Amino acid sequence: MKILLNILNLILLNFLPLFVVAQEANPAKVEMADILHENGKIYLVVLVLLTIFAGIIFMLVRMEMKLNRLEKNRQV
Repeated sequence: MKILLNILNLILLNFLPLFVVAQEANPAKVEMADILHENGKIYLVVLVLLTIFAGIIFMLVRMEMKLNRLEKNRQV
């Protein structure tokens, strides 16, 4: 097990500099984001993402409430 961890660490340490070097010093501007921001459509994108996120949170909370109710009924 210890040998496997040492091999994994060795591989990770050898390839880590490749990932660091692959990043650009001055990333290019994202034109799509600029266009959406100029047109005011970026707010629509944010609204849609927030709606999806709120829906997922709502579903998880509702599912947790149902599971708690089922656990209480099973214990009785």
